[in-house]
Amino acid sequence: MKTILYWTLAILITLGAVIYQRKTGPTYDKKVKVNIENEEYNFKLVRSHGGEDDCAIELKVTDKNIYGVLEYKKFPSKDSWTKLEMNRDADNLTGILPHLPPAGKYEYKITLLKNGKEYPLNDGNSIVIRYKGAVPGYVLIPHIFFMFFAMLLGNLAGIMAVFKYRRYKFFTNITVIALLVGGLILGPWVQWFAFGEAWAGVPFAWDLTDNKTLVAFIFWMIAFLVNRKKDKPIYTIIASIIMLVVYSIPHSMFGSQLDPETGEIIQGWIQLFYF
Repeated sequence: MKTILYWTLAILITLGAVIYQRKTGPTYDKKVKVNIENEEYNFKLVRSHGGEDDCAIELKVTDKNIYGVLEYKKFPSKDSWTKLEMNRDADNLTGILPHLPPAGKYEYKITLLKNGKEYPLNDGNSIVIRYKGAVPGYVLIPHIFFMFFAMLLGNLAGIMAVFKYRRYKFFTNITVIALLVGGLILGPWVQWFAFGEAWAGVPFAWDLTDNKTLVAFIFWMIAFLVNRKKDKPIYTIIASIIMLVVYSIPHSMFGSQLDPETGEIIQGWIQLFYF
């Protein structure tokens, strides 16, 4: 019964982390809604695009009297906004953002219009979209699996360590392996396909995603090493807490970003100092 309880708690914590990641990451679709003459429309505005083609922004708007205007410019930059009318195809309005190299970004705004009135989406605030190379499924899917599997095992090991359940050492060891495979082997492979660089963390750069993975792995390695000869559950507890903190940081925050002037990939934190 204790084992079932430990697994249940670990699964619930992990599911909570998955939901949180999906809602907070800066590359996940932005949900917006707008009310046009007492009819509410809900849309998802894309914030990430992979591949070598242009990015199509599509909105389902059945009212044929509504049309849309898309405005965009490179981010970060002081360029003028490019404005174009969205094309209508049956019930869909579509605007095209031209292709950018991996890590390139646009900020864009969409305004819907009907009977001379304007209805800006997202309260008129712009959306930032980042381009990336296509990542093959045979790399991306195992990466995602091992990262969340590592978190599940880490939560389980931490809970067991709190109650000094003997199996916490076994799951500490498995967590290290899963994190090594998902974060430090498959992670750089994903990064290479997406942005042409295998590692953008310390000591080469300050990519937050790479660095937080490294921090989590270091703490789990410490827990693994100190528990080899003597039971020290506190280290596993600390490692599990650090992992929770790491996973609470939105995915891709301050990630790779293309400098629109030099064409070089820099870190996303430049946007903090952009005016």
